[in-house]
Formats: sequence, C-alpha cells, structure tokens
Amino acid sequence: MRFDFLALAALAGASTLTPNVVPLIVRNPYLSTWLYHARDAPWENWPMFWTGAHVGFSVMAAVPGTGKVYPLLGRPHDSLSSDHKLYKIAYPEYLGTTFDASTTNLTYSIPGSSSDHSVQVTLSFLSPITPSSTFRQSIPAAYLTVVAEGCTNLDIYTDINGEWVTGNRDNTIKWDLFESKHTGGNSSTPIKTWKVARSNEQLLTEWADRAEWGTLHFSAPADVRHQSGTSALLRQQFAEKGYLKNVVDTLFRRVMDDEPVFAFSKSFKLASDTKGSCSAKQDSVAFTFALVQDPVVQFASARGLTLMKPLWQSYFSTADELIAYHYDDFKTASALARNYSESLARDAYESGSREYQDIAALSARQVLGATQFSGTPDDPILFLKEISSNGNFQTVDVIFPAFPFFLYTNPRWLAYLLEPLLEHQLSGQYPNDYSMHDLGAHFPNATGHADGNDEYMPVEECGNMLIMGLALANALRYDTEPAFAKATTAGIEANSLPSAKRWRKTVDEYGVDIHEGMKISTGPKAAEKWLSRSYKLWKQWTGYLVRESLIPHNQLCTDDFAGWLANQTNLALKGIVGIKAMSEIADIVGEKEEASYYQNISKTYIEKWQEYGISRDQTHAKLAYTWYGSWTTIYNLYADSLLCFHVSKQEESNSKPPNQEEAGFRRKGRPGHGQQGQIPLQYKPKDDLFIPNKVYQMQSDWYHAVLQKYGLPLDSRHLYTKSDWEFFAAAVTSKKTRTEILTTVAKWVNETETDRPFTDLYDTEGNGGYPGIFFMARPVVGGHFAFLALERACGGKAIEALSFLDKQPPKNINVELALMADVSTSGKDQLKDL
Repeated sequence: MRFDFLALAALAGASTLTPNVVPLIVRNPYLSTWLYHARDAPWENWPMFWTGAHVGFSVMAAVPGTGKVYPLLGRPHDSLSSDHKLYKIAYPEYLGTTFDASTTNLTYSIPGSSSDHSVQVTLSFLSPITPSSTFRQSIPAAYLTVVAEGCTNLDIYTDINGEWVTGNRDNTIKWDLFESKHTGGNSSTPIKTWKVARSNEQLLTEWADRAEWGTLHFSAPADVRHQSGTSALLRQQFAEKGYLKNVVDTLFRRVMDDEPVFAFSKSFKLASDTKGSCSAKQDSVAFTFALVQDPVVQFASARGLTLMKPLWQSYFSTADELIAYHYDDFKTASALARNYSESLARDAYESGSREYQDIAALSARQVLGATQFSGTPDDPILFLKEISSNGNFQTVDVIFPAFPFFLYTNPRWLAYLLEPLLEHQLSGQYPNDYSMHDLGAHFPNATGHADGNDEYMPVEECGNMLIMGLALANALRYDTEPAFAKATTAGIEANSLPSAKRWRKTVDEYGVDIHEGMKISTGPKAAEKWLSRSYKLWKQWTGYLVRESLIPHNQLCTDDFAGWLANQTNLALKGIVGIKAMSEIADIVGEKEEASYYQNISKTYIEKWQEYGISRDQTHAKLAYTWYGSWTTIYNLYADSLLCFHVSKQEESNSKPPNQEEAGFRRKGRPGHGQQGQIPLQYKPKDDLFIPNKVYQMQSDWYHAVLQKYGLPLDSRHLYTKSDWEFFAAAVTSKKTRTEILTTVAKWVNETETDRPFTDLYDTEGNGGYPGIFFMARPVVGGHFAFLALERACGGKAIEALSFLDKQPPKNINVELALMADVSTSGKDQLKDL
C-alpha cells in the first residue's frame, strides 16, 4: 500500500519555536516516546520515555554501492565498528524538526552515489488527534512514515527493544512475528507484526511509570524484510548488506541480555534506469506502533471495583483486527487530524501569534498522552493520569488546568473525564461533603478513598468541579463545538468500519461520531439532563463553599508545591466563582429559588473579597488577605469571563437575605479561622457584572509591571511560574499584556535547558530551568488553550466584554513602592468587621 505522504507533509510546515523535547509517538501514559534534546541532531541521543528514561528505538539509512551507513534516530551506530572494511559510519545533513498538533517531521539530506544525487529523507511521526472520531482517538497506536525523495537508491532500517513493554531491564520478554494474509474484506494490506510482551505480565502495575502489562505491536507492510536478535548483530548485518535475513530469534531473555531487538528493513528504488540522469522519485513505507492492554485500568464504579476494557474493544474482537484496521486507516486518520491541526494553527495564529500557534501545537499531544479511553461507544469514559507530579488517578485539579483544551477540542471529552468522578461520588463511596481530590493514589488503579484521606484541597476541588460543570453545560447548551469536531469523511478516501452497524446510533459507517445516540448529547435539554443527574453533588459542594470559601482556612490549593496557606486570595476567588456557577446550574435545571439564593451569596462574597484581597492602594491582589506586601496571579479570574459572568446583561436583583440555617452556618468567622464558617451578608446590587472591570484592569496593569525574562511569576514568594496559569491569567488581560506574556513564554521555550517534555513549572529568570521540582509531560498544558476556549465562550461575547482593557496602555507601576505601601499599613480596619 502506498501512503499519500504529500497530504501528511502539509500538516507540519515550518515551526517557529525550537523546543528542547518534541513528541514522536504519544498516545497514552504508557505509549509515550519523545525526541530527547531536540535541538541536537536526532542521532546524538536515544529517544526517551516521558520520564527521561532511555527507549530502544533506532532508524538508520544506507546508500548501496557507497559503503556508507547513516544513523538517523537514536544511537544504533554505537553497535557498529568505526573501522570496518565493508562499511563506514557517516552522518547526514540534518534539516531540522517541524511539528503541528498531531505530527512531528525530522528531515535529512543524505549524499547519493554522486555529489549531485542527494536523497531527502523524512521521518514523519503521526499520533492523530481526531476530535470528530472518538473511536479513532481511543486507538492506542501511532504511525511512522519514512519518505525518501531523490534519484539514488536507499536502504532503511528500524528497530525497537523490550523497553517499550517494561521499565525493568531485568525482566524477561517474549516475542513473535505475526504475518497477516488478507484475502478480502475491509482491509487490503498484508502486514507483518512484531508482538513483544513481558514473559510474565503484571496486570495494572508499573515500574518507573511504565506499564508492566500489555503487548507492543510493531507493524510494517508484508514486503519489507524482518529479523529479531541481538541488537549489535542486526545493525551490523544491515550496515554490511543493506537488508535483514527474515529470521526470528527464538531465545527469550531479559531486556538487555544480548539485547534482543525487533527490526524491519526496506529498500527504496529511486535511481533512474538511465545512467547519469537524475529524475527524482518519491517512495515511502509506513510502520505502526500499538500498545494493546486489557484491562486498561480498574475503577471503583457504582457497581463496585471493575476491570475496565479499552473503548476500541467495542469495535474489534481481537487485537489483530485492530492493528490491521489501524494500518489501513492512515489516510482517514491523517485527514481528520489535518483538519484539526490546520484549524488549530489558524485559530491560534489569529488569537496570538506564530509562537502561540507552536505552543498550542506542542501541547496538544501531551494533554491526550495522559489519557486512556474506556467505556462503550454510547457511554465513553476518559481516564487520566497525573503524570510526573505523583501519578494520581483522575486528579480534579489537574483536569481543571487542562480543561480549556477539551472545551476547544471536543467538549464531550471533558464530560467523559468528569463522569467517573461524578459516578463514584454519587454512589456514596466518598465520605466527605466536599469534592474528592482524585479517584486513586496511583494510576491505573482508581480504587477511591473510602477513608476520605485523599490530598486535602476542599475549596480548590469544589470550585473546580462547579466551574467545569457549568462550562461544559454551556458548551452543550449552545453547541459550541468547533467545525473540526463535526468533521465528516466527505471528500476523502475514508476507511469504513465494519462493526459500525452495531453502534449506528453513535458512529457513522466510517467511525465518525454521531452525537444523538450518545449518553451526552447537545442542546438545552441535554445540558439540563446532564446537570440534573448530579445536582445532589453540585449542591453539596456549593454548601461547603458557602461555609468555607470567603475566608479559606489553612489548606492547600492546586499549587500544592508552594505549601499550606490560610486566607488565600486566589483560592477564595475560585470558591466564590464556584458559588456563582451554582446559581447558573440551579437556574438551568429549573431550581429558580435556589438560583437566586446562590446568586445573592456569591455577589455578597465577591464584594467582601475585593475588600479583603486587594491591596490598600488598589494596584494588585494580595497573595493572602493578611499578607501585606505580597501579590499573586489571580488566574481564577479567568473563570469569571469563561462562564459569561463578565458579559453585561440586565438581570433581576435579588436582595433576599440568605437562609443561614439552610446554608449550615454556625457562627461568625475571622481571618485564619474560616473553618468556623462565614455568615453571608445581604447583597445590594450595584451593576450587572459579577467582578467589576477595575479588577481586570488592575491585574492586567500589575502583570505588565512584574513580568520577568521568561514569564509571569506565580506570586511574590518565588520567581517560578506555572505556564498553564500564565495563559489563564493572560487570557483576561489587555492585548498588550497578553502579547508580552506570550512572547516571554515563547522565549523560554526556545532557550530553556529543561530536558523533559514541556514542563509547566519553571524559573522565570536564570536559565529557565526546574525550580528544584521536576514536573514534566503533564496534561495541565491544556491550559495553554485558555485563549482559544475563551474566544468560543458566550458566542464570542466573552472576549468582546474585555475590549475595555485595550483603551489605554498599561499603567507604570513602581512595584517596590506599591508593596511597601501595603506593608506600612496594618490593615486592621480592613478586616475589623469579620
């Protein structure tokens, strides 16, 4: 089968940024291979797993008749002799890396048999993001297409080792070569597949974050040559002969005992039949990589602890059927991925710049690389691992920073993320009256926290769930899915899905989503139904926020690495916005009296929040109410705009005093003693904006003043920052301030020495390195989509409502004097009425 590479190559044009690590094959927490030190030539280092650990994966090329062999990826040349009579190690000219949301291309120029007959070789890695086809997104597999163009013959070699299926090199692995013989039916391409697994798998266990169960399927067309055996011997065989022997080593052994590798080789016939002439030809070969696991996780569902099967298994009865379908699905998958990538590139460019286009593209695969699809086509579930920070399962405050990506890409995927959290808590398996932090201490085991001793972030998680719940409901109500999430296969050579008839209410014949037949549909009634099902939880969590959010007691927020702190200004804002979100949720489900009640409380609280949380000179928000001379990034202001609370509208004012007994209040609270509860005061409305313009203007000006070399620090305690929160904050600033923040982040991407997949926590000064805490590959980079999600919100009115920020340039603020002025006043009068 010839793959149409030209269609694929259009995906990844010239990239502006030069990150130090780029994705190669990234589909889920365990199929996650990256290009290490991407600013160097790809043959200078081995590819890596997201942890930074070595992954055995190499590619070489040889030009027949010249005796020269060229490493392209990894360090296979370490296995070759530097002084051999039959070959010589040489190095190609590396033309660089380009990438988009789904594709990474590595391009080389290799000298041909004569000086003017060079061959251009591209290694194109496709991990397709297909918002219109949840089925395809669930397939745990990716493509490598090797394309050669020129007029000189070329031989290609690639191999993998056992590090793809275990993190422990002392484990014994087994393997086999499976050769399919398609004689009709849906698939037309005979393929051969290396199947590699641990000899003794350990279900649902990890070693150094790698799965210790599952089978790696490494596939190629049937006409390529294959061989397994000791790595050095196979690489020497190729260097000497230019091909492999079509033999299988049957001695199973440990990963690094005479390191067994599993290889393919392909010869491209590009030379002209006429001697001396050069008429360039193009040829290509595609390889696929799939990590098949069953089960994918265990989950404490409403029916008890359940082994969860992969979503793709609803469509295929065997892994071999899946692998064959996936191999032949290249054109359809790449076309759907191209639709998304091109739309994202266009939207990101219009929203920010070429740099923002690259940042969004670089972030997309990383977000989905933390997920696993399960469930059934009519009721999918999306599980998520808190990669690198501690491995928690379905962490609420990791989903929250990532959720702009899902709102932009496919809001239903956000619903699939929230569903297991809602199901588990509705079933009564979690004892606390606030939202749980996560579904399990470590992925892939969502065994819950029946003792209630999960990480303590009560205000954080209640606010997160309410904000995300309303944001999703708004997306469903107003059907705000972008065009690429509704893409069809019209106009492309689509690959049909034989089992689609079984699920005809949820997917069409080509595996593209049909939403009407799914548990979560669109429209006002669908939003009401979705919210109503969990209304008990929304109300329960809001009750906690009413008691505890105005003056949060000593606790963690999502930035737990910064430690416990009482009276956090930004955390309080999240809780108050959460209460406001509940007023909207209640209104949607028809609980009008409760909607008015929560509306009243939220507006009372937001006025008090401004009094407590803003410096006396009104230049900035403090880190904590009683921490004078401090400042913080109030990235939770983003939710006010996203949820349309900053869009002006005429609304009925409700001055009804809150029912204190119903809210569960106990007695008057004081700063630092929020656990005693707070009594909401009667609200007297002044205008119809929840948070006034002056707060937005104040913070926009302040961020301009405190910006550092590589970005906006998180707060006044340190010079480190979180990139997700930078984008949340920047999204609700003036265009000038937003551009300044974006430019400094782009500068960091180009210059940082961090050597793991896109970290979200880094120093804004020095070399932009890790601040002693090593976050990497985390899905929270979905927060980089904050601009894009906001632009879709409220029918575009959310962004329009912030236009006032551009009417004047940022104020010149003397930061040192402003902080000193705040310190010089005790602030007792400010809080005396609490």
